[in-house]
Amino acid sequence: MDGGGAKGFYTLGVLAQVEAMLKGKPLCQHFDLIFGTSTGAIIAALLSLGYKVKDIHDLYRKHVPKVMKHKSANARTKALDKLVVEVFGDKDFTDVKTGIGIVATYWDLQKPMIFKTSVAQAHGREATFLPGFGCKVGEAVRASCSAYPYFQRLLLKTGQGTTVELFDGGYCANNPTLYAIADAVKAYKKDYGDLRVLSIGVGMYPERNIG
Repeated sequence: MDGGGAKGFYTLGVLAQVEAMLKGKPLCQHFDLIFGTSTGAIIAALLSLGYKVKDIHDLYRKHVPKVMKHKSANARTKALDKLVVEVFGDKDFTDVKTGIGIVATYWDLQKPMIFKTSVAQAHGREATFLPGFGCKVGEAVRASCSAYPYFQRLLLKTGQGTTVELFDGGYCANNPTLYAIADAVKAYKKDYGDLRVLSIGVGMYPERNIG
């Protein structure tokens, strides 16, 4: 699921239709992996925790205007911090009900830092793997949403005691579909032909000039 701020309402509209087609069961029961960036990370995290789409939509209607109304990055960041604490509390990556990937960007290296649940997703780093790098779900979401300079970057201490500076996952992948496919194929040992992918984008992309 794409990043895109308030465009997450569109993503939720699509997901509401999908959930209805699946007879209203939580989407975490139907997807082995749910990946998201920025606003998509909020939705992905809540879906993975078992939320129904309507409940997420209600949270968006309540909280998004409160965050976006502020004029300064400092004020918006404080509002986002408050939202993360209120919605996610102390939940960590052992609380999720399906595989997840929350995409943030490591500021110093300008490379992705993807918060995941299963050691199967470690890609050769099983010995040092901690679910979500030992962080809370809300911390991962906050990092993924930190679209600098609109929001302030986040200093986060991992479960291994390393302090990292993180910002918006959209710098690396505003749509994280390829990261999810890599996990499905490399980590979960699925053939490409067996994958069923739902990718919800909210970005605008220029048409290719083929003249």
